[in-house]
Amino acid sequence: MTRREWLWRTFAAAGMLALDPRAVWAGEAGKRNLITRTIPSTGERLPIVGLGSSATFSQVARTEDVTALRAVLGKMAEIGGRVLDTAPAYGASEEVAGRIAQELGIAKQLFWATKLNVARWGGTADPAAARSQLETSFRRIGKPVIDLIQVHNMGDVRTQLPILREYKEKGRVRYIGVTTTFESQYSELVQTMRNERIDFIGTDYAIDDRHAEETILPLARDRGIAVLVYAPFGRTRLWSRVRGRKLPDWASEFDATSWAQFFLKYVASHPAVTAITPATSRPANMADNMGGATGRLPDAAMKKRMIELIEGLPAA
Repeated sequence: MTRREWLWRTFAAAGMLALDPRAVWAGEAGKRNLITRTIPSTGERLPIVGLGSSATFSQVARTEDVTALRAVLGKMAEIGGRVLDTAPAYGASEEVAGRIAQELGIAKQLFWATKLNVARWGGTADPAAARSQLETSFRRIGKPVIDLIQVHNMGDVRTQLPILREYKEKGRVRYIGVTTTFESQYSELVQTMRNERIDFIGTDYAIDDRHAEETILPLARDRGIAVLVYAPFGRTRLWSRVRGRKLPDWASEFDATSWAQFFLKYVASHPAVTAITPATSRPANMADNMGGATGRLPDAAMKKRMIELIEGLPAA
């Protein structure tokens, strides 16, 4: 069973209009019910589920027809989502998302998170090239101030983080940070969190990939650093594990009505998580994902039960 088929059956069984997000999100009421989290350095609150622009979003962005992406961004804004994570490294995603947001008139509503990295893997960044990449991001996004820019995949942090700090001091960037989803860089990420003044980190975290729970997330809480979570579905790994399986009835105890919400609510239940940014190119999936930002979240006992269920399934 595909995710689309699951959504159809789930919404129909609940007596909703099949795949019509309006049946799930009733105007302002849906927006008011979104779970939000605080950015520790300022107290600003963000909806806990947003949108990533890698993976399928990036694939569609490279095509001539980006109608689906327009619908995805429009749906997120309609529901009350704000966080849009992108990067120059995601092909056409940053440029296309910026253009669509401006055309829809939602650019100011969104919390833009993009990245900086002109260093080759393990290499040195050229400061002039870094500044040029930043200026390109400003043009693409179409805002004089970008909400968040992070050094992508720990690329020459010694060179690129001071440049971001310079932009922040000039008022052109509101928040700065670093990211990685590579295990070989986790120790460098932790070191940077301990030694540098940063507002955000971005890393991978999922119910079957819980490395972040050991050191990274507790340290983020201790240091007052906000956390963006990438790959909450293990990219496609978790979908493979639950393919053809019914959502357990007890998922209703934390208001999950789909596997997507099951996975997202596990991640959202960690208090250090500020926002989760799953990528999608389907508006129905966008609405479903935002359902993970409403209702109850699982407690410690329920999280243990969730882990046991997933670990009991064949690995992808």
